[in-house]
Amino acid sequence: MPGAAIYAEAAWRLRLRRAPVVPFRQHAEAAGVGEIEEPLACTLCGEARVQPLLHPWAGRSGRRSGRRYHVVRCPGCGLLYRNPGIRPERLGDLYAGEYGRFLSGHYSETRRRRYELVMDAYAPLFAEGRGRRLLDLGCGHGLFLELAHERGFAPHGVDLSADAVRLARERPSGAHAYVGTPLEVPEIAAGGFDVITMWSVLAHLPRPLDDLGVLRRLLAPGGVLLVLTVNANSLLLKAQAERWGAFTPNHVVFFAPDTLTRALTAAGFGAVVMRPMVPDAVQAGSLRMRAGFERRLRRTIARRNRGNMLSAVAFADPDAPPLR
Repeated sequence: MPGAAIYAEAAWRLRLRRAPVVPFRQHAEAAGVGEIEEPLACTLCGEARVQPLLHPWAGRSGRRSGRRYHVVRCPGCGLLYRNPGIRPERLGDLYAGEYGRFLSGHYSETRRRRYELVMDAYAPLFAEGRGRRLLDLGCGHGLFLELAHERGFAPHGVDLSADAVRLARERPSGAHAYVGTPLEVPEIAAGGFDVITMWSVLAHLPRPLDDLGVLRRLLAPGGVLLVLTVNANSLLLKAQAERWGAFTPNHVVFFAPDTLTRALTAAGFGAVVMRPMVPDAVQAGSLRMRAGFERRLRRTIARRNRGNMLSAVAFADPDAPPLR
């Protein structure tokens, strides 16, 4: 709609100006710290103050049960995250019940198309595997491992769910899928990967900078990390606020293009490339839309990378290869 983006941006700037700046512990105590939670300073820059910003429902199940959580903004670097945050050792508590059914339902049916669209957007990096070693962090049931295998990669995967890894191993592409964190599995901890992928994993990590640092060390010289996550610079977030669909029960940190670039650089990556993402149906050409409307949509999203999802390729070396 003409003017909608301007209105959403203005409303967001007003929200930021009105948000007070308070110590993170003071905010957490006022909000109430649950059994699996802890007060949390900014995990990106260490800033000890926060701006209380949003108080969304914890997904559909949260709306039914009355559960909400608090999203704050770091006044230092602009990162959005949960405070109180989730204790890393209790992260598994967020993945019970409906989450498993969600992964095996409609979401599973649409993921493969998204994998292909994102990989093709960074052509020719991922067009052909040519035997390159690939690690998928959070491989789940092995859906992406199967696609990577088809493209000629030598796929490896790691996931915290034993049931998911068991299903992944039922296919040839999942022969090297393991349970645990990357450093807990000797074959994974040895590193030497040419490609590492994080499909909708980054928003789930309570200490994302630490995890990105580990992945950088697992890459071989000339290696590359592919990240897909929700976009905290999304026009939908700015328009919908607490009603934004990415405020799910298990998301704990929300990166925008600038904060994700800062995190990847701090983790030791030499170069970062980002491509704005329009909705999958638009990118795939399966949504009927007038040509003029589609051009306006693409321009609106491309301006400052304001799509609902955020993708990035981070190179181990500072000299990134040319992309199409």
